[in-house]
Formats: sequence, C-alpha cells, structure tokens
Amino acid sequence: MLKFEDVSFSYLNQPVLDGLDFHVKEGEFVFLIGKSGCGKTTLLQMIYMNLLPQTGKVIFNGFDSSSVKKRDLPLLRRKIGIVFQDFRLLEDRSVYDNLAFVLQVTGTKKKEIKKKVYHVLSEMGLSHKQQNMPHQLSGGEKQRIAIARAILNDPLLLLADEPTGNLDPETQNEIVNTLSKINKSGTAVLFATHNYGLVKMADSRIMKLDSGKVAQVTLKKTSSN
Repeated sequence: MLKFEDVSFSYLNQPVLDGLDFHVKEGEFVFLIGKSGCGKTTLLQMIYMNLLPQTGKVIFNGFDSSSVKKRDLPLLRRKIGIVFQDFRLLEDRSVYDNLAFVLQVTGTKKKEIKKKVYHVLSEMGLSHKQQNMPHQLSGGEKQRIAIARAILNDPLLLLADEPTGNLDPETQNEIVNTLSKINKSGTAVLFATHNYGLVKMADSRIMKLDSGKVAQVTLKKTSSN
C-alpha cells in the first residue's frame, strides 16, 4: 500500500533522508521512532506528497510521486488521515462544526455529514462534547477529536505525528489504545514518535529512522519494579 524506493531528500544541503527504503502493508500498525529532528515529519510529508523526493519515489495506493499531478493530490489525501501533536482544531467552531467542516469541503451532503460526525464522536466516546468549543476540552479530548477528524473519510492510512507529545502519561496510553482500536477496524497506522516508553508497551512493528535510513528494531519491554 505504501512504499519508499531509494528516497533521498536534503534541506539546506543537509541530508534528511538518504536512499531510504520503507514500506507499510495494508491494515498494518507501524511505529516510526527516532530522536527529535531526525526527519520523521519529513518522511510523513512525503507520504501525502506535501514534499517530493529529490531522488527515488514514494508510491501510495497507486499514486507515484515521480508522476503525480497536482490535480490528483486532493484525491490522494482523501485516503490519508493525519493527526498532529498540536491538535490543529478551529478555535472559533464547536466540536461538531470542526468535524463537519472536513466533510463540507468535499461536498458531502448534510444528512451524511450528520451521520458520519455522530458516528466518529460515538467511537471516541465524546458524543456529549459535540457542542463544546475547543478551549473547553482537555488535551486528551482535543486529541481524540483530532483523531475523529482524521478518520471521517475512512482513510486507508492514518499518519500520527507525535500525537502524544503534549499529553500526560495516562492520556498518552489512552491515545495509543484509541489508535490501536482504529487499526483493528482495518485502517493502517503509521505512528511517529520519539517516546520509546510508549513503543515498548505495544506489540507492533518498529522502524527506527537514523542518519537518513530506516531499519527494523526490537525494543526490550519495560520491566516493572
């Protein structure tokens, strides 16, 4: 479903990705770990083709970075959900309107919007928060709304870019569990993080980005003392 083939990318003459080969299978959950600034966000941007490789190519669901047309990008991105560390909710709109807006811009009918928004809010356990404004939500609630927004269009792949970075440990675990539940329903998840503690709790494939290369790694489970 997703493949990187010999992808290289430099920024200000500094290599970020260097001949990178990487793949995610349909329905898979993959952790992408690496220290802050190693290029994880750059890699994610390559997937939704906000950035294009300087050499090599990225292929996602039949879209090829070496030949993709600008007019094809909205269709490609409709198959990808994205969750950011800083939530990126519209502060002047209610929870319901934040979610409905995503569907309105794609021309979804009002009746269908209502049905989809209610469904994802129910999945997140936040139906009772639909009329709240973002400033009335906790950090964990904001991130669950951001996840709800990301899955509204039933994406093939959910990208999570440090989604627990601003949250306390208990809420971090809740977010990982939420994403695992979404994955079990068939959506592939690529979870980028520098929090190795979170990764050690999960039973998923772990890829480490270091010096522009990706390699599969195994982390020892944290022992309880």
